[in-house]
Amino acid sequence: MSAHDAHSESSAQSPSAGSASMTDASAPMKEYLFVRRPVLAGVISIVITLLGLFSLRTLPVNRYPRITPPSVQVTTVYPGASALDVASAVAAPIEQQLAGLDGLLYFKSSNASDGSMNLSAFFDISRSQDLAAVDVQNALQVAEPQLPDAVRQYGITIKKANPDILLVAALTSDNARYDAAYLSNYATLYLQDEMKRLPGVGDASVFGSLQFSMLLSLNPEKMAQLGITVDDVAAAVREENVTKPAGRLGREPAPLGTQLTIPVTTTGRLTTPAEFGDIIVRARPDGSVVRVRDIANVHLGSQGYDAAGRLNGKETALLLIYARPGANNLDVKAAVVKRLNELAKSFPQGVHWAIPFDTTPFITASISEVVTTLVEAMLLVTLVVFIFLQSWRATLIPVLAVPVSIIGTFLGLQIIGFTVNTLTLFGLVLAIGIVVDDAIVVIENVERLMAQEHLSPRAAATKAMHQVGGALVAIVLVLCSVFIPVAFVGGITGSMYKQFALTIVIAVVLSGLVALTLTPALCALLLRHSTEETDNRFFRWFNSRFARLTTRYTNAAGRVITRPRSWFGVFAVMLVLAVFLLKTVPGGFLPSEDKGYFAIALQLPDAASKQRTEAVVKKIETLLRKETGIQNIVALVGLDVLSQSTQTNSATIFLGLKPWDDRHGDQQTLDAILGRVNGALFGIKEGLAFGFNLPEISGLGTTSGLEMNLQQRSGSDIRQFARTVQAFTQDANKLPALQGVTAFIRTDVPQLFVHVDKDAARARGVETSQIFSTLQTMLSTLYINDFNLYGRTYQVQADALPQFRMRPEDVGQFYVRSATGDMVPL
Repeated sequence: MSAHDAHSESSAQSPSAGSASMTDASAPMKEYLFVRRPVLAGVISIVITLLGLFSLRTLPVNRYPRITPPSVQVTTVYPGASALDVASAVAAPIEQQLAGLDGLLYFKSSNASDGSMNLSAFFDISRSQDLAAVDVQNALQVAEPQLPDAVRQYGITIKKANPDILLVAALTSDNARYDAAYLSNYATLYLQDEMKRLPGVGDASVFGSLQFSMLLSLNPEKMAQLGITVDDVAAAVREENVTKPAGRLGREPAPLGTQLTIPVTTTGRLTTPAEFGDIIVRARPDGSVVRVRDIANVHLGSQGYDAAGRLNGKETALLLIYARPGANNLDVKAAVVKRLNELAKSFPQGVHWAIPFDTTPFITASISEVVTTLVEAMLLVTLVVFIFLQSWRATLIPVLAVPVSIIGTFLGLQIIGFTVNTLTLFGLVLAIGIVVDDAIVVIENVERLMAQEHLSPRAAATKAMHQVGGALVAIVLVLCSVFIPVAFVGGITGSMYKQFALTIVIAVVLSGLVALTLTPALCALLLRHSTEETDNRFFRWFNSRFARLTTRYTNAAGRVITRPRSWFGVFAVMLVLAVFLLKTVPGGFLPSEDKGYFAIALQLPDAASKQRTEAVVKKIETLLRKETGIQNIVALVGLDVLSQSTQTNSATIFLGLKPWDDRHGDQQTLDAILGRVNGALFGIKEGLAFGFNLPEISGLGTTSGLEMNLQQRSGSDIRQFARTVQAFTQDANKLPALQGVTAFIRTDVPQLFVHVDKDAARARGVETSQIFSTLQTMLSTLYINDFNLYGRTYQVQADALPQFRMRPEDVGQFYVRSATGDMVPL
């Protein structure tokens, strides 16, 4: 009827008009490019999908994007110096040169009573860590002439700090012959460099300072009797333990006929305790000699003994492995495990390796949960599309088109330098619901044209794209205009928003591209005419119910329109309620989660020895074994993780919990276990111990709470500043929103003050420099020079035997030599 009527109307028109009308109607619409070339559309989508899959294989996988400010770490040791001496003589000159570096946010240093300095400089997140390290190196070169000679001789280490500790590998032994010192040196020799060479590993270091050192433990009594000083011993060792090149015989220019060129070798650096013991300290014309072994106990020991690692109650060697920025943590962990399995084949009998502390399971679990959500969203979208379109052919089109956009998004992430993390995956979850709309817009319009105008699928697809092509572009541009501005938000929070927003933008752009290319091609190939009413009971029931719902909604919308004031009032109440909830609901940066591990900080009274600290650690280990949810106990004795310094009265314990599937019920969550552990630690009377959850993003603080730095600007005494800090801490603890506020500045550490009577020293012909070098050597360690062992370079150190450096009165028993040659007690 409609076709006949249209023909009658056109026949009634004038000849010229009728001719023009007939020409326009008969003119065929130019077929849409990708309807005419479906193979081209398929190739474009296949290329996008393949590139996305290739990118997915190489993209780093982490829980959160790397948003921590890049930092550079400077470490050194001033042997024998107090914390205040290190701060004024070492840290201050370096800090003075750091000010003004490009992109520098702030720097802070931690100075300990063992003479160690740990300085960290933090830069803007946009600053390259490599260039920042170069800037710090240049600044240090300017400050180096102002540093003490002992510090320059010891050396200053500069490295790009990486707060993301990936895992802790441990070497254990069933054989008592292999103690912690042996295992630590074995790990240093045969494991540490192997781990550093693995792709994605940023750093690997053995905890503690148990690496080999040739120790000359001096006997002050024998030295005084023989008239030997510390300077005599150091000078003799430096003279003998040195490389002595001697040249070559027969080198050119040589006489005609020279047949051989032979290198001449001599005794070089010493390697054994016996060779160091044979060094002559003093020789007299009468033939009497004093050797190092006559006044010292020479043995191959460790460079330091202030720190030790423990695993489940036993001393062990701990290898800390850090991931390189931007590395795929899961691949790095797999590479470490694979290499350790290969190296284990050559381990000594009874030596085993284990990974007692590992951060990757939480990353895997977090990513798996989001991937599961992603799959569920895809299935849900497919189901909804099928229910509404009620055709498997129509449903197949978005099922094929949507994965192209989602998988292709990984190519965009690779190009702009993002990682696969929970934020980008959450963006993809949201993007599924957005990108499917583009395909549905095309499909519905094609089906409408096929049903109403009785066009073929190819003609309907062509006409539909001419009608909605511009609308698809507009949809993409509108969505981009919503999410792109979020990428310009600054700071750490903005960096997180950026990854989420740009992921959606990439998916939306690809979705628009697919809707303009693949979707019309699939519509032309897959869709068919369907003029019959569906005979599926479910679809008939659904259509009737949905029609009723649509009618009710339309009627309700009409009533809203007729009463605008009432509904504007309801809307205003909702806005007020939203603002009220926004201000009253507690806010936070990131929620604290059960990561499968937490830490314990232990601090004994100031100046407590390592032996006392280790005894308390053993007591805590006994308490922790009673907790069924704990799988591994990794103790770092001597490390204060909160202040990032080495202290004999501190320890840090990392607890690895059992897998989530093995912990059932509310009593086995991290918060519940942490609460019970803190309750048990409250009974520790020897010191302060408390457990805490580690930060959600490594590098943003030490704990999952708030961290604040106070700066002294008044120029007052450090002790007055400490009292001010303590008063601030007490006031902060009174706030209801804060608990457990603790300050880490300590100025009341017990110290022994030695006053040197310079007048008496000069009267006896004793130089003050000799007095202080004697104190530094006997009570600390004197770094003399180096020796070689197992292809590596180690330090030669001198100190006093333990029994001569235990009590305050021992200081007066050390001797120095006067200008007349007499030995003078301090």
